[in-house]
Amino acid sequence: MMTLSGLRFFETPWSLALSVGLVLVTASLCWIGWRRSGYAAEYGLVEVLRLLIAILVGVLLNQPEWVEEFRPKEKPTIAVLWDASKSMDTRDVAVVENSLDGPVALSAASENNVAASGFQSRRESISRLTQSEFWKPLEERFRVVVEPFSLSPPGDSSDLYAPLATARERFSNLRSVVLASDGDFNEGLPPLQAAQGLRLANVPVMAVAVGSSTRLPDLELSSLDCPTVGVLGKPVRVPFTIRSSLPRECLATVTLRASDGSAPDKEVLRKDVRVLPLGSATEWIYWTPRTVGNFTVTVDVPVQQGELLDDNNSRTAPISIREEKLRVLLVESKPRWEYRYLRNALSRDPGIELSCLLFQPGLSKVGGGNKDYIQKFPADLKELSEFDVVFLGDVGTVDGQLTPEDCRLLKGIVEFQASGLVFMPGFLGNQMSLVDTPLDELCPVVLDSLHPEGSSTSVAARMVLTELGNRSLLTKLADSTAENIAVWEILPGFQWYAPVLKAKAGSEVLAVHQDAANQYGRIPLVVTRTFGAGKVLYMATDGAWRWRKGVEDKYHYRFWGQVVRWMAYRRNMAKGERMRLAFSPEQPQRGQSMALDAQVTEASGEPLQRGDVSLRIVAPSGAVETLRFAPPTDEGEGGVFSSSSLPQESGRHEATLSCKQTGDTLGTSFFVQGTPVEGIGRAARPEVLAEIAQVTRGSLVAQENIEMILKSLSALPEPPASVRRLQLWCHPIVVAVLVGLLGLFWTGRKRLGLV
Repeated sequence: MMTLSGLRFFETPWSLALSVGLVLVTASLCWIGWRRSGYAAEYGLVEVLRLLIAILVGVLLNQPEWVEEFRPKEKPTIAVLWDASKSMDTRDVAVVENSLDGPVALSAASENNVAASGFQSRRESISRLTQSEFWKPLEERFRVVVEPFSLSPPGDSSDLYAPLATARERFSNLRSVVLASDGDFNEGLPPLQAAQGLRLANVPVMAVAVGSSTRLPDLELSSLDCPTVGVLGKPVRVPFTIRSSLPRECLATVTLRASDGSAPDKEVLRKDVRVLPLGSATEWIYWTPRTVGNFTVTVDVPVQQGELLDDNNSRTAPISIREEKLRVLLVESKPRWEYRYLRNALSRDPGIELSCLLFQPGLSKVGGGNKDYIQKFPADLKELSEFDVVFLGDVGTVDGQLTPEDCRLLKGIVEFQASGLVFMPGFLGNQMSLVDTPLDELCPVVLDSLHPEGSSTSVAARMVLTELGNRSLLTKLADSTAENIAVWEILPGFQWYAPVLKAKAGSEVLAVHQDAANQYGRIPLVVTRTFGAGKVLYMATDGAWRWRKGVEDKYHYRFWGQVVRWMAYRRNMAKGERMRLAFSPEQPQRGQSMALDAQVTEASGEPLQRGDVSLRIVAPSGAVETLRFAPPTDEGEGGVFSSSSLPQESGRHEATLSCKQTGDTLGTSFFVQGTPVEGIGRAARPEVLAEIAQVTRGSLVAQENIEMILKSLSALPEPPASVRRLQLWCHPIVVAVLVGLLGLFWTGRKRLGLV
């Protein structure tokens, strides 16, 4: 670092004239005063002091400053930042053969004006900028540093703000930035904020825009919503969505391949799908698995005529096929219509083994007339724990129905064994008697004790999904969000609902009443919550059986089938001899918070109350995350440790649960839904780069003219020196010296008797 320093004055003609006049007038007065004193030595010293003060004031009037200039000895730095995100793999850059200079990359938007010999990716079109040979002409004056950005997680996001905002800190003596990108960003602050900081530092940005600003003709498989679990021998519905930017209608033969690793394509299914021009189509393929195991489902769309992008026509998703037999217990008092149709739906499901218990008033004994019925409520915890889900209809602790011990056992299998419990109240109001039992703690709603019979209306009312309900797999009656909302809007309504005041804290409201409301808001009708290791659902109406009107079992069977599997999924997620892991939601979206519950049992069979429980998660990219679980609370939930995770990558995640105290480990996996934020095939955004270049007083360079960057950088002037100024005219020490001289002058005059 070279330093140049010196004293500088910032005078004006008026300040200079005033200073000279002040000094001359003061010198004349000093001479006259000294002569009148007979040239006495003491008088002479006082007058000399007066003259020094006048000279100091005259100098200060011209604003003297001590200026130091710092010039770095090292070369200025040129930072070449190139986008390494996934969108740069989009092949929309036309390559034109040039007989003199070889292939030239042009924007795909210009392909109508040139004869293209092919297309290359955006990353390939800027490959010259990433090579050191390209920057050799600048090595004499500059130090060139080439660096990619948006590499972590690999290709999953793009942040233009961070590399620009931190450039001055990471590169010493930064003179300019070369930014090569398609302008597409989806994380971080707006890049213009970073550009403003570079402008204040006099660092121009030379932006190289790559890619087409209009989407190319393409047929994209935009989504594959495959379930994570299937049942052996039962058709699995695999929905998918195709989006088209082709200017014509096309008929695509979609292929579904299922492989379990033993054979590349164990099962192959095909379906013809018609896609409108510039439109989309949501369809599905039914696949009936023949064997048990972990499968990978791959859906392919063939490349169409005129399609320029063929790397987004396929998607894969994992699915686990099980030989499922979920045991369900349905308890009811009076066989109302809701009970009858629910019983039929569950008994006809091949993956469900149903047991019914009927406390019908007036009968000499409980039970029923066929094999589905049992004669009494399970006598102990071992017998009750065999059930994955329990439906409680319009029953309570009234005579001849449940006992307080039965309620305690039900709470136990939900809290510690991850069973599901569904409350289905009825117009008899028997469930009000459960308020004083252990089941009241599980119930996700607060009941109105003043109206135990509920509310009836002559006009049918409708359920309205909440924001959570629109995203929940439990209330998904159609394959797309828009179709699902439309289905719920046309479902037949209900004419009775339970006496619900509000949802309890920590519960999730999936559906509310169309009109009815109280001081807490609209009446919640479908409410869920997690209690310990299990799940609880409250269904506040008994009109779901009406959903069969005009469509038979299409929505009714699907809803209750989803309820059973949703309630029992945590119980069968991942379990070992003494450990169990459950997570919610079971198939989270990318960036969605996921709750984790781990149940650990000691060798004696008692739930572990305190211990060091951790979960190691390996993402598809190889990134590792270790979570620590919080121990059970003092209020209960013995053996259930809790934690949470926020997955940032889509795909299968491998997880290993371990406990230091017991030495047990449990391996499992879960799948995160959603496409990466940074995708292939999206249009470039050159306007973003143009604004960055304009704000920093740089320039926007087309990808076919990247040689212009060398000329622009070579023409950059030397960077201005860093200057540090010490303003003497207002410095406290100078002011103190002036005040001291004035005090000394006044003291001298007083001693001579002139004051």
